[in-house]
Amino acid sequence: MSGRSMPSGPLSRRSFMSAIAASTVAVGLGAATMTAANAAPAAASAARGGTRLVPINRIGIQLFTIRDKVSSLGFRAVFEELANFGYSEIEFAGYTQGQVGAITPAEIRQLLDDNGLRAVGSHVGTNLLRTDLANQIDIAHTLGMPHLGTGNAPTNVNTVAGYLAAAEEWNGWGEQVSAAGMKLYQHNHAGEFAFASDDPSQRLYDIFLDNTDPRHVYLELDVYWAYVGKHLHGGFEPIDYVKNNPRRFPLLHLKDGKTNNANTNGYDIIEFGAGDIPYTEFLSHLRDRGQRYGMYEQDNASSTAVPPNPINSLENARRSYAAIEQLRG
Repeated sequence: MSGRSMPSGPLSRRSFMSAIAASTVAVGLGAATMTAANAAPAAASAARGGTRLVPINRIGIQLFTIRDKVSSLGFRAVFEELANFGYSEIEFAGYTQGQVGAITPAEIRQLLDDNGLRAVGSHVGTNLLRTDLANQIDIAHTLGMPHLGTGNAPTNVNTVAGYLAAAEEWNGWGEQVSAAGMKLYQHNHAGEFAFASDDPSQRLYDIFLDNTDPRHVYLELDVYWAYVGKHLHGGFEPIDYVKNNPRRFPLLHLKDGKTNNANTNGYDIIEFGAGDIPYTEFLSHLRDRGQRYGMYEQDNASSTAVPPNPINSLENARRSYAAIEQLRG
C-alpha cells in the first residue's frame, strides 16, 4: 500500500487525492515513540480531573488534513500512525491515495479494522450525490460509515430561490441516505453565513437549515469557518446553531484559528490548541446535548514547502490530538 509521489499542483477539497503534492518530510515515527510522547500529556490531563469535552473514543481526523501523507505513504502507514497517536475516528475526503494503482473500499475497511479505527463520514462532491448516490451509499456501507456528506456548499446560486431549490434537492438525497440507514450531512465554510444576494435580510445558512427536513438532512459545523463567517458577516454566535438544533449537528470540525487582523478572514488556520477560538467554552455548552464526533481538521497542515520550514502534517496531527484530549470542562 505504499504511495508514490505525484506532481505538485493546486489543491482543494474537491480535487483532494487526484492532484496532490508528496510530502517533503519523512514520518520516521514508530509506535513506541508515539506511546511515550503521548503518555505525559495523558497523565497530566487525568491528574487535572474534570469532564472530557471530547470523549477519547470520539476524537477523529479529517484526512484532508494529512493528504500529503496519504498520497506519499498510503493508507496503511497513515492509519498505523493515527492509531498510535490515539485517534479513533476517520473522516474521508476521497477513497484513493492520489497515486498510480488502485485500492478498493473493502481493502480500506480492512486497514481500518486492522488498526482499530472507525470510519464515521466522508466528503464527496455534490455532483456525486446527484449522479452516483447509490454507489456512494454502497461504499459507505462497505466502510461501515454512519454518515455520508460533502464539503461543498449546498449550491453556488446564492439567492433565496437558489438555496430553496438546493434544500429541496438535499431533502431528496437525504431520504435515500436515511433509507440506507445513514445520515446525510453538509459541511460549511464561511460563505454559507453570508446573506442572500437578492435579499440582505436572509442568511443563506438559515435558509438551508430551515428548509431541509431534520429527519433526513444533517450538518457538520466547521467551527473555525463559522467563526470566520461571524467575523465577515456578523449577527450570530456559532454555538447557538448547535445549542438550538442539537440533533441536526452529529459532527463537528475542530479546526483552530489564530487571530490575525491582517487576514481578511480575521484568523489564520493553525494546529489545534495554538489558536484563539474558545473551544473550552464552546464545547462546554454541549456536554449535556449528546455525544458528537469531533473531527480535527487543519486545511493548511499539508505542505510542499522546502526545508528548512516545511510543515509536517502528521506531527501537527499528533500535537492536535493531545490538545483535544486535554480539553476539560
